[in-house]
Amino acid sequence: MFANLISELNRYAQAALESPSELFAILLAMVAAVFVLVSSFVKTMIPLRWLAIGSNVGFIAYGALHPSYPMLLLHAALLPLNFVRLAEMKRLTRRVEAVRAEGALSSVWLRPYMRATKMRKGAVLFRQGDIGDRLYMLADGRIELVETGGSLMPGQIFGEIAFFSPDRRRRLTARCAEPSTVLSIDESTVKQLYYQNPTFGFKMIELVAARFAADVDRLNVDLAAARADLVALRGEPGQPPTSAAATD
Repeated sequence: MFANLISELNRYAQAALESPSELFAILLAMVAAVFVLVSSFVKTMIPLRWLAIGSNVGFIAYGALHPSYPMLLLHAALLPLNFVRLAEMKRLTRRVEAVRAEGALSSVWLRPYMRATKMRKGAVLFRQGDIGDRLYMLADGRIELVETGGSLMPGQIFGEIAFFSPDRRRRLTARCAEPSTVLSIDESTVKQLYYQNPTFGFKMIELVAARFAADVDRLNVDLAAARADLVALRGEPGQPPTSAAATD
């Protein structure tokens, strides 16, 4: 069987050498196959799409010259799809680069991927302890964070902490303090954006880190105020409490 295979390959190679068009078609197919192989090691989407387009072109030429009509039709159908996906990723990259230039995670470019929902006053988006499966942005109105008494204003992204916490649980309850329009994006789409564009991933990490830093700063202020109150109750700063005060 192995000898028959070698013989068949030799016959095919000789036939290819006798036909320049067949030889050219084989070379194009080999280049296309290399593109497919290299794409297996590429981690970002734009180079991957370019490699896919290159392999489509190579296999289309091979299908036309060999000829192999099933291969020709398959890659002729895949070529425009890869061009569309490439254009989408380039638009996304330009939006993310614009955000990067602004130095903050803007919510404007996320809007095409988000779904708008009108919420009545008192409606609860999520409760403390719920599983976090969506990222939100407030378009108009006001959202109150019940446990802390804080508020969110239009343009703010919220609900991202649960995506990165180990237990995936909401830390606070978000409730509409007035009629509001809330945009939301599901976890699957966020993950696609995160994996497809490293800049988006870094901006998400920056947003989460900024939220944690703000929480730490707020806790430090509260702790300093509590210490000041305790010192005022005990007497002069730096003096230990008297025995009478200790027994009160």
